[in-house]
Amino acid sequence: MEEAKRVLRHAVEAGALPFAVAMVGSSNGITLSTSAGEATEGRPAAEDTVFRIFSMSKAIGSLAALILIDRGVLSPETPVADLLPDWADLPVLDGWDGDEPILRPQRSVATLRHLATHTSGIEYEFWNADVANYLATRDRPPALSGLADGLRYPLTSDPGTRWGYGLSIDWLGRMVEAADGRRIDTFCREEIFEPLGMTDTVFEPEGREHRLADVKMRTEDGAFRPTRLSPPAQPEVYGMGHALYSTAPDYMRFLRMVLNGGELDGARLLSPETMALMMQDQMRGLSFERMTTAAPPVSADVDLFPDTRVTHSMAFLRNEADIPGRRSAGSLSWAGVCNTHYWIDPARDTCAVLMTQSLPFLDPAMAATYEAFERAVYAGH
Repeated sequence: MEEAKRVLRHAVEAGALPFAVAMVGSSNGITLSTSAGEATEGRPAAEDTVFRIFSMSKAIGSLAALILIDRGVLSPETPVADLLPDWADLPVLDGWDGDEPILRPQRSVATLRHLATHTSGIEYEFWNADVANYLATRDRPPALSGLADGLRYPLTSDPGTRWGYGLSIDWLGRMVEAADGRRIDTFCREEIFEPLGMTDTVFEPEGREHRLADVKMRTEDGAFRPTRLSPPAQPEVYGMGHALYSTAPDYMRFLRMVLNGGELDGARLLSPETMALMMQDQMRGLSFERMTTAAPPVSADVDLFPDTRVTHSMAFLRNEADIPGRRSAGSLSWAGVCNTHYWIDPARDTCAVLMTQSLPFLDPAMAATYEAFERAVYAGH
């Protein structure tokens, strides 16, 4: 694992990342914990550094829904509109007639499965220019406004027809609220964070601000400058697509629960049967599709394994073939927009996080560092 540490030190020294915290573990415990650089001026990055994990929140939102599926309260085939009637009112954006959007009703019924696998048809503006144009020209609030109205994007395809990355897990969290009666932050705290001992995973960073890392954006000359990007504080709706703050050790407890088949340190969150939904391909013949950026300062293009079929479980991206020198077939992964990354490799009993706070997401320097770190982890096995 010394090579994995060296990779991160070199990446920070070379300016590929502003700083980094990384951990590797197995079902039994932590096998590597390392950090490099300063998370804030004068404060070294460390295990207690708090991150805006953005889309690493999504797997937690999916777990919340899976808990209710396990209890028979929800089903993968529950129609979204049965619990959230306003979903049925979302139009499909079918292109433009000059400056006017062409809108039509949905032609298929969206289910919980569609939300959990990002096949519901609702996409972020960062990877779909039509959505960005619609929000700008219709004066619509974005998802990060924290407003309930900020989740009412038009769809870009009919539910169940293709992969499209967006606000699906925000709506999934609302389904959990509607079915359970508790607000999603209360549900996650009582049903996930407390049982797993995730004491630093929160919806509001109160009391942890001094440990919260700075976000940096890469400039044209390759350096980093400070920027501001955080989930909205005290929102009208907590979006499970982006709402959480966490630390590397906390998120590793969640990943190790997955490696342990739904249980960690005596706390069982899911039955083995429901864990299969969490870990197996649930796209019913569809596949992940390359995400082409519509906002280069926010994200590069996203196509993690272009020569491999990639699917999605009810919670994670899933590569269907071995990645040579890296993760095994059936590994699970995703990330947050400020370059917090993780993977779970059940075949090798390995999980890891590699976390910083930088933009754009998965720019070439970050992508190269991630690959080098992962290769070092497996070379050290």
